[in-house]
Amino acid sequence: MAAKEPTINENINESTELAKERNREAADRTLMAWIRTSLSLIGFGFGIDAMVQTLERTALGDAPNLAMNARVVGLSFIGVALFAVFVSMVQYRQELKMLEAGDYRYKPGLPLGLAVASALGLIGLFAGVGIIIRALAG
Repeated sequence: MAAKEPTINENINESTELAKERNREAADRTLMAWIRTSLSLIGFGFGIDAMVQTLERTALGDAPNLAMNARVVGLSFIGVALFAVFVSMVQYRQELKMLEAGDYRYKPGLPLGLAVASALGLIGLFAGVGIIIRALAG
């Protein structure tokens, strides 16, 4: 008696499984993109702080408010980056759980790009207003 070959489960649709795999890979790429974006924002935050420290040692010794404002902007960049990477990890895990479920349904989540863009816009607005106020006062 010959061994019976394993049969493919007829309930599994190959195109559905391939679509799920594409969605998982898209989720992986999206997470990696947010990690790269967050690393860039953290780098900008550290760069701003390093510039302030250099300028404090040279020309800004008498302008502590400018140094403090620049540090706040730098820390804001780092805070936005940490928020983005944390939320992207949560969204990634949720997407994987939905894909693992047998009845996958798309559920729109937080538009993370819009949230990060809004936060960076606010940081830019506050920094710009601070620069204008200093220019008008000086």
